[in-house]
Amino acid sequence: MNRPLRSIALLGVLAAALPIACTAQQSPTAATTAAIASQAVTPPAPQPLVTGLPDFTQLVKRVGPAVVNISAETMPVPRQGNSRGQGLPDGFEELFRRFGMPFPGGPGAPQGPQGGGTSLGSGFLISDDGYVLTNFHVVDGADKVTVTLSDRREFQAEVVGSDEQYDVAVLKIKADNLRWLRAGNSAAVEPGQWVVAIGSPFGLDHSVTAGIVSAVGRSNPYSGQQYVPFIQTDVAINRGNSGGPLLNTSGEVVGINSQIFSNSGGYMGVSFAIPIDLAMSAFEQIKATGKVSRGMLGVNIMPVSAEAAKAIGLPDSRGAMVTNIQAGSAAAKAGIERMDVIRSFNGTPVVDVSDLPPLVGAIAPGSKARLEVFRAGKTRQLDVVVGGEEAQAVTASNGNAAPDPSTRPTVGSNPLGLVGRDLAPAQRQQLGLGNDEGVLLADVGDAAREAGVAAGDVVVAVGRDSVGSAAELNRKLAGVKPGDTVMLLIRRGGNTQFIAVTAATR
Repeated sequence: MNRPLRSIALLGVLAAALPIACTAQQSPTAATTAAIASQAVTPPAPQPLVTGLPDFTQLVKRVGPAVVNISAETMPVPRQGNSRGQGLPDGFEELFRRFGMPFPGGPGAPQGPQGGGTSLGSGFLISDDGYVLTNFHVVDGADKVTVTLSDRREFQAEVVGSDEQYDVAVLKIKADNLRWLRAGNSAAVEPGQWVVAIGSPFGLDHSVTAGIVSAVGRSNPYSGQQYVPFIQTDVAINRGNSGGPLLNTSGEVVGINSQIFSNSGGYMGVSFAIPIDLAMSAFEQIKATGKVSRGMLGVNIMPVSAEAAKAIGLPDSRGAMVTNIQAGSAAAKAGIERMDVIRSFNGTPVVDVSDLPPLVGAIAPGSKARLEVFRAGKTRQLDVVVGGEEAQAVTASNGNAAPDPSTRPTVGSNPLGLVGRDLAPAQRQQLGLGNDEGVLLADVGDAAREAGVAAGDVVVAVGRDSVGSAAELNRKLAGVKPGDTVMLLIRRGGNTQFIAVTAATR
């Protein structure tokens, strides 16, 4: 280990000695001395170590004037009712007095109006005559909306319309000859592309951040927006960026910055944008009719687990499994059945359950579409006329109250160890079930419990066959052999899902 170190040291000595030896043999000229002195005083300019990174300055100069700041003001609401400690539990008024604290509505307590305030967001112009796109949540409930342009001109904006599911709002200001942004093609956006965001995080106007697209077609389970295939990026987005544009390197809008995924409420490297194709569709509908209409099938769907795929003979777990069909819906008219797996919609593959709602929602009600459905080991093509949102609203009860298991007799048993009780008509109505659907489980065997079935669940169907009594449940399960997997349609609270249960082999 010491030899290499000694060698390096010797090289250093020799290198240091060389100039001395040269000096002894040959005297430098004055010009040489001056050149050496200048190099010692002024080192050569360093060369860039990293090249080829994008420079967004020209893009920002060109598109920046079309990005606006939005101030949404909500007026205070006058206090209502008695001013003497209204709403306090018994004895709390005296407790406040003992500690010398003003109690709500009492002497010394504030008597002014409740609520109110101003929230800040971003937006961008999409026409030279003053149409602005932003988020629904930026202006939701606002009594007054003010749009501030980059040149500091302020306009009171009219909210033309908005849509909560798409989180899009359309504003209009009275101005002409404005700089506006061109919509790009969000369907062409791919992971790895550079994107730029301009907005007003924390009220800091026209802040610019950049990053790359992390993923496309992303669902955000915490947003409640099942119809939006979000563009996910690592661009720094914070509060106040909402409603601002996400731009490609050509300066075209490819998305509206909408949400962040964060434990702290600040930037954590995961942000979501609404694709501009979807937003512009909403804009055109709002401009024409004042609202957004979405296509609906009238089905409830769930992911396909590996166990479920094996049980029904599906080669993989791609698709959306149907758990319920609304009576009279587009799906019912097209012949879709429970436990069908929808594998594609109009030729677009349905890989995950979250892929289907945006595809259907983007279709205008009354349009024709083709579904690829896996049923009983075969792939089928079904034609459907997509319904409207109003006609296809889910009518099943979402109540969480469980039926009382003590009101009906218990019937057992079967190879899965399920002990069922019959439901009364009122209980079926409460759960949103048909007259011949539903068996309450008083107890479950080990295999069913391990699969996720619990006492208090209601079995709606075994496979594709509905069950309406405990005796019928036993008959449907009588032929199950050790190692067989059975699909049970379970109702729990307001949710219905298939659970794959494999009978014990021992």
